[in-house]
Amino acid sequence: MTLSFRTDAGTLDVAIDTLIIAGWAGRDIAAIEHHIEELAALGIPRPSAVPLYYRVASNQLTQAASVQVLGPDSSGEVETFVFNAAGEMYVSIASDHTDRKLEAHSVAFSKQACIKPVAMEAWKLSEVADYWDELIIRSWIVENGVSVLYQEGPLASLRTPQDLIAGFSGGSTTLTEGCGMTCGTVGAIGGIRPATAFTMELFDPRRGRSLRHTYNSEILAVVA
Repeated sequence: MTLSFRTDAGTLDVAIDTLIIAGWAGRDIAAIEHHIEELAALGIPRPSAVPLYYRVASNQLTQAASVQVLGPDSSGEVETFVFNAAGEMYVSIASDHTDRKLEAHSVAFSKQACIKPVAMEAWKLSEVADYWDELIIRSWIVENGVSVLYQEGPLASLRTPQDLIAGFSGGSTTLTEGCGMTCGTVGAIGGIRPATAFTMELFDPRRGRSLRHTYNSEILAVVA
């Protein structure tokens, strides 16, 4: 899957052939347990390891503003998205959009079942690495015609990309060319729930800039 990102140096086209979803990526064990219990309330079993690395087909990545999902039970999750392009690590944002009904049966299958929207801008990871913990991820959903803050938290609450990459690769802190990884999320304010409009943001308070992306979901009917 080829993605195109706007960067300070111009347009960057990146061919992604390996997609990793890093789950249970929090630093705070209590916060991880809270998220596990949040999902357990939906009938989703506990993870077999923390963190856990899910492989998802790279053709599930999209930068479209409109996506299609099967049934009314899916929801987005904002995550940082890191990748290697020509030997340079970059960061953008993605939504680990997941079918919550299917998740109760199999987390891996639920992640594969949904498209993964990605923003159209990226920063060099080296530009923000020294103050990574200060960056903030947020998301909003539309409920009853009103935009509602759905997620918000500093990246200090999550493992760093280098830590997650090392856990997946066996020691290296740099992804191989063509590999992209999402790096965990924060809890949903008011609980996990579906919404057809989702906006996500990575905010850099030092430079006063954001990576931001909005997408809408068209619900397809479930037929038997």
